[in-house]
Amino acid sequence: MAAFSSYCVKPHPLTLRPNRLPCPRCSSRTPDSKKPAASGTGTPQILKVVVSGATELLRLFSSSSTYNKNRVSDEKREEILVSGVDDVVTILKSDYDNAYFVTGAFTSAIYAEDCIFEDPTIRFQGKELYSRNLKLLVPFFDHPSIGLQKIEKGMNSKTNFVLATWKLRTYLKLPWKPLICIDGSTVYELNGDFNIVRHAESWNVSALEAIGQIFTPSFGRSSA
Repeated sequence: MAAFSSYCVKPHPLTLRPNRLPCPRCSSRTPDSKKPAASGTGTPQILKVVVSGATELLRLFSSSSTYNKNRVSDEKREEILVSGVDDVVTILKSDYDNAYFVTGAFTSAIYAEDCIFEDPTIRFQGKELYSRNLKLLVPFFDHPSIGLQKIEKGMNSKTNFVLATWKLRTYLKLPWKPLICIDGSTVYELNGDFNIVRHAESWNVSALEAIGQIFTPSFGRSSA
């Protein structure tokens, strides 16, 4: 979850092997598992602009020294040999074990430099920018957790992909201590060299509902 902006393209229909994944649930709404995930479909343009602007402000106020230090740490992880989809699955499992969504520590070596990242509120290109966006959000998390529910590989129109479903739970360090509760899935599309060229999230709540959680006090809410 790099940030909550911009428009998103419609993903390709997915064909899993061997089984379809059950649709994740986090609210009373149940996504239609027979439809391809549509990150950002129907997201109000004003919401995308607001999120994009907020992300840029965070970048301006972020510490460049901290970013450079983290970048050096990431570069140490670049020497990784990937020879197939199974290697990508293994590395992604390890990144989920390290809670990469909420720690910012992910294996950048398996991503193409110009990889496309998108969720219902944002779409941008470049793994370095993704790394920066993750690290901008980390200081705002309070008791975060990201749990991998299932991960599978598949193929769509001769394109290999990995599909992971997960649960995100975290409070934010704001006076009203909002609770962010999202069940989602991420499609990792691969190129011929088994590099990730598209990282697309879909959530079981709309972009507006997700942003609304930020402004809702957590008092009396359950993180289950």
